[in-house]
Amino acid sequence: MNKLLIVGTVAFDAIETPFGKTDKILGGAATYIGLSASFFNLQSAIVSVVGDDFPQEHLDLLTSKNIDISGIEIVKGGKTFFWSGLYHNDLNSRDTLVTELNVLADFQPKVPQNFKDADVVMLGNLHPLVQSSVLDQLEKKPKLVVLDTMNFWMDCALPELLDVIKRVDVITINDEEARQLSGEYSLVKAAAKIQEMGPKYVVIKKGEHGALLFHNREVFFAPALPLEEVFDPTGAGDTFAGGFSGFIAQSENISFGNMKNAIIYGSNLASFCVEKFGTERMETLSKAEVAIRLQQFKSLTQFDIEI
Repeated sequence: MNKLLIVGTVAFDAIETPFGKTDKILGGAATYIGLSASFFNLQSAIVSVVGDDFPQEHLDLLTSKNIDISGIEIVKGGKTFFWSGLYHNDLNSRDTLVTELNVLADFQPKVPQNFKDADVVMLGNLHPLVQSSVLDQLEKKPKLVVLDTMNFWMDCALPELLDVIKRVDVITINDEEARQLSGEYSLVKAAAKIQEMGPKYVVIKKGEHGALLFHNREVFFAPALPLEEVFDPTGAGDTFAGGFSGFIAQSENISFGNMKNAIIYGSNLASFCVEKFGTERMETLSKAEVAIRLQQFKSLTQFDIEI
């Protein structure tokens, strides 16, 4: 089986939306990426760090999904990364209430020996120096490196971010971040500028309005599935990234045509994530449910037109 190496946060979140609020629950970019990628036939491993306050049951959940957790460092006496956020009524905007880096502040990633030859590497949202450190530890060049980042790193670590962007094949960011990184308002121009920075493929996430894939002058758009209920958008972008990278790792086909499929698979899995708080929906999701909704995506996006 092909190998997917996932790097990112394993964390606690506390979330409030118009539909309710939670105390500390399981969160973190790597958690969502791993749960999403577990729906594909591949070997995956998470590289992250937690404190000894992190419950064993959360680690057991990851293991039960066939995710290798040997790269998750447990710091004795340390506290796990914690984020708390409040979503506004439209669920597209939010306020960060609390960010406690805790053990993440001094995180030095260690890639497990048996994943230093990973076929696909998914660099979840982290400090660019941590992302670069992971790439430095690999013993062979992966078939594909995917990077997710955010405006926070553009504000406070732009030179380091630009360095790691040069080393990746795919970057996934939202529309606001694409505009900030490129200095262009048009997303077509923004994607072209970002491709000049290094990545061959640019994925621009537009939340409930779908996602765009750019490669050279080719463009593909995937809509988001209209949902009856959206409870919590936390982790949707990471779930998308896990579906995207997981599908590519399983299929071994790195082409624009196949990345179209990966975008749909990522969007499909993200549509489940938002239906409950945190990781709750992804923990109980079945492959049968995924297949049924994939058919809905197919019906939504396929049509014949006479020209």
